[in-house]
Amino acid sequence: MAIYYILKKEKLYELLKMWRRQFVLLTPSKANGYSSFTPIDEGSNDFNGWYRNTIKPPKHYFLPDVEALFFFTKKDGTYQIEPELLSEEKRLIFGVRPCDAGALTVLDNIYLNEKPEDSYYKKRRDNTILVGLSCTEPYESCFCTSLNSGPDDTFNMDVMLTDIGDRFLVQLITKKGEDLLFESDVFVKATRTDITAKHKAAKAAVEKISRKLDTVNIQKRLLDIFEDKIFWQDVAAKCISCGICTLLCPTCYCFDINDDTTGQRKVRCRNLDSCSFPTYTKMPMENPRSDKWRRVRNKLCHKYEFYPMLYDTIACTGCGRCIRLCPVNWDISRIINSVPSEKKAAGETIR
Repeated sequence: MAIYYILKKEKLYELLKMWRRQFVLLTPSKANGYSSFTPIDEGSNDFNGWYRNTIKPPKHYFLPDVEALFFFTKKDGTYQIEPELLSEEKRLIFGVRPCDAGALTVLDNIYLNEKPEDSYYKKRRDNTILVGLSCTEPYESCFCTSLNSGPDDTFNMDVMLTDIGDRFLVQLITKKGEDLLFESDVFVKATRTDITAKHKAAKAAVEKISRKLDTVNIQKRLLDIFEDKIFWQDVAAKCISCGICTLLCPTCYCFDINDDTTGQRKVRCRNLDSCSFPTYTKMPMENPRSDKWRRVRNKLCHKYEFYPMLYDTIACTGCGRCIRLCPVNWDISRIINSVPSEKKAAGETIR
């Protein structure tokens, strides 16, 4: 049974200050028009007025763009390995949107549920608390409701806040979340009227999401046109292979491994990679995806066909970043909706 409390907005910063004493606290911030999660600044809780979502998803705090895996030195013909020591600090990310919290399930399947577990990802996951904010003003590019989610989805959250005017309705979800709230006296019990206001706010947000995605039989539909080269060339024509859509995606998880051998103490690093890049999967003797249309096909089919075959869930949460941040207005929702519902003759272009 859900447990609800009320937090008055003027009490929010008092709460954040308390959490900052216990955790590395990250909140939405904006500088030069760029929105991101950063350590909270003194007196900074003005994100109430502008915040819709960050450009980079919180995924990057679990899978950094570049991270050291271990260091190594060569001495007397042998290598000495020194593992990277991960921080033991507890972290709290405040203001996470449902699409970004839900995306962690896609990453968990890869980095936790497959054996062996990824110790780097697991450490960060275990040491992080997620305090969510329900969406009340989704972007035009959002389509989470087409993917079994919504603006007030609590999946993977520890606590969820919903803006209901001059206060937040606070929902406790996990034991971590209960412990957070019971350490503060800024909360009061929610009334039935408060809970009704929360449901109204969630319904209003859902009604603002106009973009719809046709995912009916999407695995089979993609399989049917997998060899339709003309379709994929048409789909890929506008793409410039910049990688923005994948590097800012909350569910993309591909990476590369590189060694920095400069200096006496060398380091092996993991860095996020993009299937949009021409060198993606390139091997010494060949590049199986040198053609742009093959890379675009791989990107779409991975999210909507290959990944669901393994984990029974689509590897997309409808956050819309790949649509609103694409420099050439490439729109994944239009592409998925253009996939024919029945098998067409090979070479027939669908527009």
